[in-house]
Amino acid sequence: MKIGIVGGGPAGLFYAYLMQRDRIAEGKPPHDIHVVERDAEDATYGWGVVFSDVALAFVRDIAPELYDAMTAKQEVFDEMAVVHRGVRVTLAHNTFHRMARIDLLEALHAACRDVGVAIAFGRRVDDPAALGDCDLVIAADGANSAIRTRYAEHFQPTLDVRPNWLAWYGTTRLFDALSLIFRQVDDGLVIAHTYRYSPQLSTFLVECDPATFAKAGLDRMSEAGSLAYCERAFAEDLQGHPLLSNRSTWFRYTMVRNVRWHHGNIVLIGDALRTGHPSVGSGTRLALQDSIALFQAYKTCGEDVPAMLDEFVRIRQPGSESLRKAALKSTEWYEDLGPKLPLDPVSFAYDYVTRSGRVDHAEVRKRDPDLADAWERLHPEHFARPD
Repeated sequence: MKIGIVGGGPAGLFYAYLMQRDRIAEGKPPHDIHVVERDAEDATYGWGVVFSDVALAFVRDIAPELYDAMTAKQEVFDEMAVVHRGVRVTLAHNTFHRMARIDLLEALHAACRDVGVAIAFGRRVDDPAALGDCDLVIAADGANSAIRTRYAEHFQPTLDVRPNWLAWYGTTRLFDALSLIFRQVDDGLVIAHTYRYSPQLSTFLVECDPATFAKAGLDRMSEAGSLAYCERAFAEDLQGHPLLSNRSTWFRYTMVRNVRWHHGNIVLIGDALRTGHPSVGSGTRLALQDSIALFQAYKTCGEDVPAMLDEFVRIRQPGSESLRKAALKSTEWYEDLGPKLPLDPVSFAYDYVTRSGRVDHAEVRKRDPDLADAWERLHPEHFARPD
């Protein structure tokens, strides 16, 4: 097959690798696979990426050799922390694998080249015709997908721009626990999502609601001014360490959905298809699972592209939709924190853990008995028995 892939992020690269590795394993002539990426090879925006055990298990099961390469420089920690009203509440048994985004991409670049996948950098493609006569076109070109936009009447996307503002920084302050920090300042509430992903650096994603954003004047500040404001807001947490910028401008997150996942021989995967949300760290996981599902559809249907794409939707849509709904609930939790701010730190952390609706008290007790015990002591009325 001749396969053109628009977008050199995890979704497109992982799919390319699986397809070509399979041909080599079967001793068949390789596919003609070309990946085109608009950015330079060494460009990376954001800082680290984070995966749960479950997310990486999908990669380990289907491509253990790539799992080893991807995780060679990973940091693994088993703890989360919620800081509210200046009090740190530890959440146990939350294992996360963290790595630099550039390390993840470099591992995927090397794997693709090892199996003969061609990658062209610094090339933007808005029209699939620019790829030549392909049997299959993979639109893995992100949340602002040009391919999806070009065929919007067929894919019927919904772009839900959420109200909160975010800025993606790094810092030399090392947060071993994946930490969620809620700081009430003169202008309102600011939130940091932060975790160490290398021996030298942590991701430090700052979030604030529209009222805080406007009152603080962040909409009028320069990039340097915004960075300085955030350093002051989180001075107690940064402990003298600076925030670092990498095109760290404020943005509002767009949650993407599509009524149709494919059109003709074009299929959407990764953020072009649907986005999660940074608060649940699901974007890269969703992308990798899309790649696996599309590869499995090929294994079932062979080179019958229409049948393959229908099979992709059949096997992938249920799990994708479930995670998307959980991401939406998580997003809404951060957008409506006002009524929760008076809560004591333990109750606030408990509310965070149960925010998606997928975790009940029994699950909290199973995962984190100390948190369950602390919450029960504060809320005995939930366990009172009638006389």
